[in-house]
Amino acid sequence: MLQQLVLCDCGCGFNYTLQSPNGTIESPGYPYGYPNYANCTWVIVAAEHNRIQLVFQGFALEEDFDILSVYDGPPSPGNLRTRLSGFQLPSPIVSTGSRLTLWLLSDYAVSGQGFKAVYEALPSYTCGNPGQLLNGHQQGSTFNIGDKIRYSCSPGYVLEGHTTLSCLATSAGTAAWDFPLPYCRADDGCGGTLRGQSGVITTPNYPAEYNNNADCTWTVLAEPGDTIALVFSDFQLENDYDLLEVSGTDGSSQWFTGPNLPSPIISSKNWLRLHFTSDGNHKLRGFSAQYQGEMKRGFDISKGRSLLFTDGSAKK
Repeated sequence: MLQQLVLCDCGCGFNYTLQSPNGTIESPGYPYGYPNYANCTWVIVAAEHNRIQLVFQGFALEEDFDILSVYDGPPSPGNLRTRLSGFQLPSPIVSTGSRLTLWLLSDYAVSGQGFKAVYEALPSYTCGNPGQLLNGHQQGSTFNIGDKIRYSCSPGYVLEGHTTLSCLATSAGTAAWDFPLPYCRADDGCGGTLRGQSGVITTPNYPAEYNNNADCTWTVLAEPGDTIALVFSDFQLENDYDLLEVSGTDGSSQWFTGPNLPSPIISSKNWLRLHFTSDGNHKLRGFSAQYQGEMKRGFDISKGRSLLFTDGSAKK
């Protein structure tokens, strides 16, 4: 059974427990707009050993100012899964444990329609729906261990990532897709899918200034069972307004902004995804980062500036 405990101080409703394996969450006033200064928290708790899938059916928040934060567990910084804003429908979210928290904050000015999402308890043998692609197509409608889902893009768009996802059993006794959800980008878009033992990722125009209103996603893929190291050699983003999100590590996504060089990152899976966004105002030179798949024994990631390559050489 799934329990939903809703805690709210903004007109989201009263505190209640829903004894049901599935249900719906809506922002207050949906679809006619949420109030200013909203501060709403939903906590969904599933039975032990189950996970929770959250699928958005509508999403429209004032971009950058009204935020829906999703936590994989209690609402603490270490559990932050993602921060959602704007008007693009988010991909489905599957918790790693039996608790999922949603926290909506809005400012004093403009409000959007809000959001609507359905949640469902997932037994250990299912991966859950990985999600539909914007400007793309999904083939396959079952999501249990052994099932495969195939993706393709509409004309004028290029698929980045794996065309086929497989639902596999994990060592933890649950199920998970073997690769992240791909996406469809316009032919002239930045970002891309990167394969191979090593390479370099830079913002557009680097070391010259990146563009305003940039939205770039890079997916680095290694062989199943391998990990990926990411080491930054330069990092200059407009503080708080231009952001880099890195996912594919233990826990929630990591967010970086400002002038400080991030520490080296090691994936917990066989992929890393970097999502860079900039606003419409100031712009700087951006970042440069080197990735390395399948780290060799003796590599000291804490030093951060030297990577070993497959031929045994080092690059400073």
